[in-house]
Amino acid sequence: MSQWYTVCELTQILPATGVCALVNGQQIAIFRPRDDAQLYALSNIDPFAEASVLSRGLIAEHQHTLWVASPLKKQRFRLSDGVCLEDDSRSVASYAVRVSNGQVEVCA
Repeated sequence: MSQWYTVCELTQILPATGVCALVNGQQIAIFRPRDDAQLYALSNIDPFAEASVLSRGLIAEHQHTLWVASPLKKQRFRLSDGVCLEDDSRSVASYAVRVSNGQVEVCA
């Protein structure tokens, strides 16, 4: 059964960056693409390199869709749902994320 976990304050995630948090035993990358409270959460594990690196990836927008590019092999994962642009069979899990009273919460 999933539940909401408080991760950090929104102000601790700088715009245009990602951070990694250990949530319920899972490494989850939380991204804040812009200077607002819109957040995205994906598994931090790059399925191609099998490394914990997606939170350090480059956030980009292509055809009005936000992606993160893995810093290792450069595959791109859609922030809204974790689908891999290059190979959708190697997509990553996505998680619900919200801001409540200035606190970032992830459902895992």
